[in-house]
Amino acid sequence: MNTTSLHARHRAVLPDWLALYYADPIELTHGEGRHVWDAEGRKYLDFFGGILTTMTAHALPEVTKAVAEQASRIIHSSTLYLNRPMVELAERVAQLSGIPDARVFFTTSGTEANDTALMLATAYRRSNQILAMRNSYHGRSFSAIGITGNKGWSPTSLSPLQTLYVHGGVRGRGPYAALSDVEFTDACVADLRDMLGQTRGDVAALIAEPIQGVGGFTSPPDGLYARFREVLREHGILWISDEVQTGWGRTGDHFWGWQAHEQAGPPDLLTFAKGIGNGMSIGGVVARADVMNCLDANSISTFGGSPVTMAAGLANLSYLLEHDLQGNARRVGGLLIERLRAIAAQVPAVRDVRGRGLMIGVELVKPGTDEASPEAATRVLESCREAGLLIGKGGGHNTSVLRIAPPLSLTVAEAEEGASILERALRTCAP
Repeated sequence: MNTTSLHARHRAVLPDWLALYYADPIELTHGEGRHVWDAEGRKYLDFFGGILTTMTAHALPEVTKAVAEQASRIIHSSTLYLNRPMVELAERVAQLSGIPDARVFFTTSGTEANDTALMLATAYRRSNQILAMRNSYHGRSFSAIGITGNKGWSPTSLSPLQTLYVHGGVRGRGPYAALSDVEFTDACVADLRDMLGQTRGDVAALIAEPIQGVGGFTSPPDGLYARFREVLREHGILWISDEVQTGWGRTGDHFWGWQAHEQAGPPDLLTFAKGIGNGMSIGGVVARADVMNCLDANSISTFGGSPVTMAAGLANLSYLLEHDLQGNARRVGGLLIERLRAIAAQVPAVRDVRGRGLMIGVELVKPGTDEASPEAATRVLESCREAGLLIGKGGGHNTSVLRIAPPLSLTVAEAEEGASILERALRTCAP
């Protein structure tokens, strides 16, 4: 199979802005466990999981069997008919969400989930004002782009929403970086109060990723969003926790990212996607019943809650819980983070190794400076691929953070193999 020809066909018919990794892009043809193979038969250890989406394992038999069995019965019906797999998955997600009297609406992506959450919040509060975090990313729809605080992923300043950006999502950079965790949190809360004192009318909601994904796996001190929640409640403002990348136990310490800030209770709305489908197109919103039911117009979903994707989600979630993959993410992820920090101590270009569980970021800079080095990140990405390891990239002002997010079933031996490949790439390509 000729990937050069396929690349030319891709460029001829697909948008220029549809990015591809690698100078010579690869076509992945199949996978198993934590490994994938390209069209030329090369095997790779997958440390990115299709952007944190292959949550349990490639070609997980329990999921593929559930998909095949459901597809052999009926593939599609829409939400206009009762759908047993959708009801069953909704029941489980509602119970796991921690939100009391929860209702669940399924979508086909995280973008659509966040779009729905914004619609619910603005309808409930009768306001189009949204608080978002600097360096954030919430999807590629018109409304989601309008609340994205990362210029690399925001192609237009036009928006149906009035967005106000809050400090706090990035601990290691910005005007509060030199403060202690307590002082940092206090400063961000003061900034939030000051901003709300200058708004006119009611703000609808704060939307925040507990750990910023595209932004380079940055996060605030634990408890910051709980402190924010106390301020929001004074004004009746809703809290939307974007769990598209942090959900389902990936952080190891918690099942949801918001639980690192749970002193003020669960969010009003929670959005999810990616890992729950293990590659199938599932997204969704969980919300309190009064918020979810606030719409006074008809609404359905043609593809959200598809019988096939719901069957996949049920099988995947069952496997995750029965095999304690959250615990595995905590144990193996903890070992991997410590291994990478030991490597980083000997590589001047590594500014920071951060993350939780199997959601790890390695930030690269020009040695001796604090200046981001996207060029080094690209070189390391390429070197890892050549050695049989797939990783991702991200970051705020510059794409200089290596993103590591393997399937949650990663073994200790595979973690060590990946760390060794990454160490060689860092020593060689990020001097």
